[in-house]
Amino acid sequence: MAHQRLFLARPLGGLALMSCSWAALGEGAPVQLEHLRVEGERERRYKAERSASHKLTEPLLDVPQTVTVVGEQIIREQNALSVRRILSNVSGITFDAGEGNGGSGDLINIRGFNASSNVQLDGLRDSAQTSRSDSFNLQAVEVLKGPNSVFGGAGTTGGTINLISKAPQADAFTELGLGLGTDHYRRLTLDTNQPLTEVGTGSAVRLNLMAHENDVPGRPHIDRERWGLAPSLLLGLGEDTRLTLSYFHQQDNGLPDYGLPTHQGKVIDGVKRSSYFGWRNLDKDRIDTDRFSVAFDHDFSDALSLNTTLRYARVERHAVVSASHVDRDGLPAGKYRPAGPQGFARDIVTDQWLGNTSLTSHFDTFGIGHALVTGVEVSYERYRRDAGNYNIRTLAADHAYDLANPPGYWHGPIKRSPEASMRNRLQNTALYAFDTLSLAPRWDLTLGLSHDWIDGSSLERKPGGTSTEYNTRDAVLSHRAGLVYKPAENGRVYLAYGNSFNPSAESLVSGGYGVTRGTAKAAPETSRSWELGTKWAFLAGDLQLDAALFRVQKDNVREKLATGESLLAGTQRVQGLELGASGRLTSQWQVFANYTYMQSQTLKSATNRAAEGQALANTPPRSFSLWTTYQMPGDWRVGYGLRHASERNLRNDETHKADGYWVHQAMLGYQVSEQLDLQLNLDNLLDTHYVERIRQVTGNGKRSSSIEYGDARSAVLSAVYRF
Repeated sequence: MAHQRLFLARPLGGLALMSCSWAALGEGAPVQLEHLRVEGERERRYKAERSASHKLTEPLLDVPQTVTVVGEQIIREQNALSVRRILSNVSGITFDAGEGNGGSGDLINIRGFNASSNVQLDGLRDSAQTSRSDSFNLQAVEVLKGPNSVFGGAGTTGGTINLISKAPQADAFTELGLGLGTDHYRRLTLDTNQPLTEVGTGSAVRLNLMAHENDVPGRPHIDRERWGLAPSLLLGLGEDTRLTLSYFHQQDNGLPDYGLPTHQGKVIDGVKRSSYFGWRNLDKDRIDTDRFSVAFDHDFSDALSLNTTLRYARVERHAVVSASHVDRDGLPAGKYRPAGPQGFARDIVTDQWLGNTSLTSHFDTFGIGHALVTGVEVSYERYRRDAGNYNIRTLAADHAYDLANPPGYWHGPIKRSPEASMRNRLQNTALYAFDTLSLAPRWDLTLGLSHDWIDGSSLERKPGGTSTEYNTRDAVLSHRAGLVYKPAENGRVYLAYGNSFNPSAESLVSGGYGVTRGTAKAAPETSRSWELGTKWAFLAGDLQLDAALFRVQKDNVREKLATGESLLAGTQRVQGLELGASGRLTSQWQVFANYTYMQSQTLKSATNRAAEGQALANTPPRSFSLWTTYQMPGDWRVGYGLRHASERNLRNDETHKADGYWVHQAMLGYQVSEQLDLQLNLDNLLDTHYVERIRQVTGNGKRSSSIEYGDARSAVLSAVYRF
């Protein structure tokens, strides 16, 4: 544990000095503390009123689409640190496991369709293949469900995820957080904000710092270490003009974990939950993330405003990974040899240059009100991967190991051999327009159009000197329309239609996959969706209830022929029901809940007839999430959470299932004083062994597949001191 103490010792002194010096900048502290308390009360609301996106001008009640927002208060109460953990609050979302070309990242499915390349940060693409492991600089996470390429660009079949960063605020506050828990959990955070009254109108500066370490619950000796900082500066350049500068850096160090070996979706007999099938002295996963953003806002008038956001981002990932695949063929019971990639090295650098400019205007034409957003979005992304291999699989083939006790350390020779390198490029330009038309007091019509020009290329160089390069280019028009009826002041009924497209270049950066000879000339896949829904606000607007029937159909699924060519010949469909509730039931009781029923099916497949009639892989028919808290008399509060997913297909052409699960969590909080707050989080109360991430491979005796369990039972005690 010496390395862990040293890891936190360095930022501990820095955080203490920073918090003291920062607090010294402010004046009139008693007045600011009163403002902080008001702000805190506002943030305790679960119900979000509006999206942070400039493309959605109306309150969420009036948006003809299923939009779920997990806000900062829920993130805090659950001590939800990763984006994957935050998204587990949203039903209809599942997670895949697998090696990929850069190691496991955030492999996300929404409504049965892959959404790993559909993650945005403050409205701009965040497509690097990585795990978003910490929420220390996140204000909220928005999920817009259904095909909506007009909003998120290429690939948004199931929906789009928009991560909202913390930004400078009008009030002065400082929050110092400390967390201790099971599995060697240690966490230290600082969130401090200071208005700059002498600089300009509304100017402020904010700083978020984080240092964290823990072992994975249920997986001892698999450690996670990370630290990060995120300063941001808001400059008021007059009453109507604002310039925001922000920087983000995070460094992750950990042991890559590819779970446990399985056959037909079940962990192989004799394998312990805590077993690690990699090599601790060889495997590694270090990620360095840097982002610099500039946002410019100007209000020409109450009816016309401009926003421009620019960002440069770089993600460097240096990993050596070993898959938890085993070969039991011809061996005695309980024995195995390593199979699959072992000691496979990947050095990856992803660079992104991103920009978006939008103009929002409100006006009337012939008695019809308009809220019009027009804009242009451009991005240039570059992905570089240099791979190597330590040939551990070949060297270990002469040894038989115990399934119940894998060695965990490699004692043989270590020599890296070069593998193929990849150079991918993706460029996208989009022109878009959204208009919400107030046709009558009870009727709104929402229209959206976007035209995308996508240009991608992939260059692969083999160690022998040979290389192949392919280019792809697509131009696609996307559209969306929604009709909203307002039968009452607090209620809406809507009908919406939208489409999306998945070009061959979609995964050049997010998945690291290259364009091939077979896909270079293939047209994009296309999807379309209908949604009939209703939204109602009750209890003076404190509680919102939603319901929606939806159907998503992908009409030309890309299928690979034996020749390597791609054929747009498949049809897949997911239809179902969404229910949601968020807000206050009473002044003391809040709830955030949603339920999704999905009926998924492959309707047609030219190359895999066995898939026809089968449900899609990793698409549970039923999923449910609940989080609720109650403010008890005095200064105590309690919270309870439940997550459920029914059993689901391992693959879309077989009947093997991954088990369903119910996972419980609890929270107990105590407000010691106005400045000090304590919170105890108990996750996975019943220590349920549940499959959270699926690798969509059945496996056999010669080479197994693998799954990744969700975290085992854990407890964390957190303290937040505000001043």
